[in-house]
Amino acid sequence: MVIATSVISLLAILLVPVLLVRFRKRWVAAFHRAITNRIASRFAARMPGFGLVTNVGRKSGRIYRTPVNVFRERDGFLIALTYGRDSGWVRNVVAAGRCQLETRRVSYQLSAPVIVHDPSRRRFPPLVRIILSLIDANDFLQLSTSHEYDVVS
Repeated sequence: MVIATSVISLLAILLVPVLLVRFRKRWVAAFHRAITNRIASRFAARMPGFGLVTNVGRKSGRIYRTPVNVFRERDGFLIALTYGRDSGWVRNVVAAGRCQLETRRVSYQLSAPVIVHDPSRRRFPPLVRIILSLIDANDFLQLSTSHEYDVVS
């Protein structure tokens, strides 16, 4: 009985964050904007699999920097839309038709954004597919590389 209770408690602890992200994406996104992004912005541009998208607000004209999960492709990058296609930064990039991405200390000018819906997630690495499946992320942003233009030290 004690073992069953422990197992159930452990499963609850592990599944609650996944379920929150899956079913309450807007709540989790608001938390990340307020807290997590400020911390992640400090290291996202240096770590593999992460990057920092810089874009201009379509209404405000302000400059925004958003940490993202990014994956290199032959002619550009894929960005997992973990909070969906309605995120503000996604709408800004699509409206502008371009953005800047800093990943692994290199900056890229990206253009031709296309939102792709793909429940199979076949263009992502296998482990990433599993994680994206758990949080029900079926969309990604495909961007073309204009050119590499700045090495960040």
